[in-house]
Formats: sequence, C-alpha cells, structure tokens
Amino acid sequence: MGVHWVRAGFVKATLSRLCHASQPQHYPLFPFIQSKEHEMKSKTIVFIHGMYMNPLCWEKWVDYYQAKGYHCLAPAWPGRDQPVDTLRKRHPDPQLGKLTLSDVVDHITETIKALDDKPILIGHSMGALIVQLLLQRDLAAAGVAIDSAPPMGVITTRWSFLKSNWPHITPFVSQSSPIEMTFERFQYTFVNTLPLADQKAAYEKYVLPESRRVPRESLTARVDFKKPHPPLLLIAGSADNIIPASLNQTNYTKYKASPSTTDFKEFAGRTHFIIGQQGWEQVADYVLAWLNEKQV
Repeated sequence: MGVHWVRAGFVKATLSRLCHASQPQHYPLFPFIQSKEHEMKSKTIVFIHGMYMNPLCWEKWVDYYQAKGYHCLAPAWPGRDQPVDTLRKRHPDPQLGKLTLSDVVDHITETIKALDDKPILIGHSMGALIVQLLLQRDLAAAGVAIDSAPPMGVITTRWSFLKSNWPHITPFVSQSSPIEMTFERFQYTFVNTLPLADQKAAYEKYVLPESRRVPRESLTARVDFKKPHPPLLLIAGSADNIIPASLNQTNYTKYKASPSTTDFKEFAGRTHFIIGQQGWEQVADYVLAWLNEKQV
C-alpha cells in the first residue's frame, strides 16, 4: 500500500459521515488509499460547484471517481464552508453580498496552483463557466463544463432561461443584496422533472443563498474562443430550464474557430441537477470515457 495518513476504516467512517452531513466539505480531507501502481496512474480532479450550491453536490462523483483511482477535491466557494442551516440563517448576509465571480475564480486558482500537477477540472453551472475561464489561463490538463453558465456573447431568448435568471440579474435590486433560492424557484430551475421527495431532499441538503454580483459579473466574462486550450467537453441536459441545452450548443459552436479539441454531449431528459438526479452515473461514465479517449 502507498504511504498514507489514516487507516482505511477511519476513511470509510469519515466519508460515511460526510455523505449524511449538511455541512459543505473540502474533498478529500484524507488521502485515498490505493496501491503504488494505481497511484502512479491516478490524476487529480477539481470539482467546481455552481451558484446556490455547496460542494456536497459533488459527493457522489467524488466517491465514484476516487474508487477509480482519482484524487478528488471539491473546494467550497469563499464563505461557503459552513453548514447549510447556518448560511441560511445569515440571510441576508452583507459579506455574501460582496462576493464576486472574480473572487471565486481567484479562490479556485489558488487551490489549483497549490497542486503538484495540472488537474482535470469538472464544473457545473457557474462552476462550468469557471472551468472555461481557467482553461484560458492554461491551469488544467482538461476541462468538463456541465450545464455551463454562458460566457459573454453567448445568449438565448428562451423563456425558461429568462424566467430562471431574471431574479438574480434584475437591475431593479441592489447587487449588494444577496438572493435566496426559494423551494418553488428551485423546483423550476434545477429539478423540474424530479419526484417531489427528491426535490425536497436536494433542496435541504445543498441549496444556499447567493450573491447577485456573481451572475452579474458573468455577463461580461470573456472567453477567447479562438485561443488554443486544453481538451474541453461541454455537457447539457435536454430538460434544463435555467441553462437550456441549446445555449450550451451555442457555447460549443463558438469554439469552432479554435484548433483545440472541444466536444459536446446532450443527455436526454436531464435537468439542471444532472449531477445529482437519477442516472448521474451515466454522465460520470461518459466523462471518464472521454478523458480516457483524450488520454488525459
């Protein structure tokens, strides 16, 4: 066995507690136990969550990929490393109202630069836009952008997109005022096809208030689509209301002028909660196959 800091039983017990905790976590808190041969082949994956979420939304993916030999980290956005109940009770939190997209990008950049090698980046929603921005800085071996928020110049007039995003980008409310995701809005924007019990479970475990400055800054987030970049896979869900699949398709098309590898995959019947709804393993397996194909 490789050199590690904790016993296997303790790791198993700890991960079990994490999967049932409401507090966002930084994965892994402990090194994954594996053979030296497997360790040499493993990669590092940094999972980046999106708006209104905490890093626990990646818990299934972290366990799944670690079991396949990857080192996984899921850093929380600044100020989001507290229990869900605690952060909800703080609403409206003046500190959250100051958070910008640049703050989040810089925070994730610091995490990446502390690593020995360039990681694979897998992001969801606003986290997926952050993946695109970080690939521009050549900070990753590859990137996977799932249900990506659009960079500047990528837009749609679909009603579901406008209805879902207007509450946090409206100019009629101060950008310093954080916004709370109600359960009814979460049902429409994230989990519109899921059973009620699954909707409630996801809401209680993952959903937090959000800064309005983050989405507003994303409206001017520039990506040089012609610039060479590490391999990039964009993934969309056909039932996604807040980020319609057609918007991700447009995002993908913008990269046609680049000489670098950019691929696109749409999953039928998947909502914006594609990373957590039933069948998430199919998405994770597709990503893994793509990474192997690109020899990343």
